Amino acid sequence: MKKWFSIVTLLTVFALLAACSNDSEGEGDSGGSEDGDGVTISIASWAFGSEGETNLDRMMIDAFMEENPDINVEIDESISDPWEESLASAASAGEMPDVFALSHVPTGMANDWMMDVSEYVEEDDEYDMLPDSVKEAVTYGDSVYSVPSSQNILGYFVNKDLYEEANLDVPSLGLSIDEFESAVSDITNVNQGVIGLNEANAIPEWYPAAASEELGWYTFNEGFHLDSNEFISGVELANNINTNGYAYATLSEDEMANFNGEDANEVWMNNEIGIRWDGTWAIGGYEQNADFDWDFIGIPGDRTVITHDFYGLSSSTEHPEEAYKLAKWMGFGKDGYMKRMELADEEEEVSLSGVPLITDEEVLDAYFERVDVPGLKEAYGNIENAVIEPYKTTPGYGQARWEAPTGVEVGDESNATMGALIDASVSGQVNIEDYASQINDLANQKYEEELEAIGEE
Repeated sequence: MKKWFSIVTLLTVFALLAACSNDSEGEGDSGGSEDGDGVTISIASWAFGSEGETNLDRMMIDAFMEENPDINVEIDESISDPWEESLASAASAGEMPDVFALSHVPTGMANDWMMDVSEYVEEDDEYDMLPDSVKEAVTYGDSVYSVPSSQNILGYFVNKDLYEEANLDVPSLGLSIDEFESAVSDITNVNQGVIGLNEANAIPEWYPAAASEELGWYTFNEGFHLDSNEFISGVELANNINTNGYAYATLSEDEMANFNGEDANEVWMNNEIGIRWDGTWAIGGYEQNADFDWDFIGIPGDRTVITHDFYGLSSSTEHPEEAYKLAKWMGFGKDGYMKRMELADEEEEVSLSGVPLITDEEVLDAYFERVDVPGLKEAYGNIENAVIEPYKTTPGYGQARWEAPTGVEVGDESNATMGALIDASVSGQVNIEDYASQINDLANQKYEEELEAIGEE
């Protein structure tokens, strides 16, 4: 009897030791296992700033791990600018982060960096709460390769005090193109240190969408339409504003001496610019530093312009479900955004950047309780029919808007890029009508080339 008891005791001790050993291995395991032990995944994004600084996205990672104790998240600090080159190097070395920010989704697709996340978004009710325009922008054929991580609304902000002091009508959301032009010119008095606009270079990009329901940002709608009257008119409006001295960026040094500030941002904050082009990422700074009454007025007309950042999930990740869960938490997910607002409330050194992605009533109510900008709330109400700023999602956009050489001589440049040629048109050095057909063909060529590279031709 005593012998039998001793054997049972020994077996029990061995079992306990084995259990303790397994528990210990599970706590330190970074690769995960099929029996539910914790896993480690990595993430890279320019939004994390520098290690050690107070940063809302880093705080969100900590909060995610608190909510998901079985998932350990490491920030991959090795991915840095130039971003795409850094990702390409990581891919070549087989060291891609599980989740990573994308500067251009089609580039990631062409290089097979990302996995198709269609099966996850199709089963996700919260993904359905994204505006249709956003879902359409990241759908290629029947597949989705990226997860929206942030959203900003682009447009103009108005210094209401300047207009009221000048006994002028204060511009508001929904103003016409003609009213916009008048608002810029009427408030300008350079000798008194007041200017209508910070810069005019965005006008050729938004003007087509404001002038026609059939066109998008920079005319894009299943191709470019740079030979359209709307694009040419946008360039001409920008040129008129610049040549008439209504934009701070193109004033002479002597004229700039009438203003208080080293750059347009300081001049705006010093109450000397009537209307400023910017994005909702700037609202925190305005709330803290602008000592005047301001509001958001978007672009002329009733269309809202939105721009996004995106996460890709590595095609080589061993933990796709955890990677998707993290990307959603950091981006469009309701729980993550509610936590983001809570953290921003608690930490004075950080502020919300951008607007919510999902159109959830509880999220929106909580957001607009914190961000009291009437014009912005009205603009968000039009978000289902928003115009997408297409740089990060449209094949060939970078070439079509800035980088492609045109073969046109501009000033000292014998072969000016698209961006340089358009800038020269805005400044009056060349006539855009002379080149509209040529640059339209070139833009669509670059679009088709990258469509083919990602297999969508």
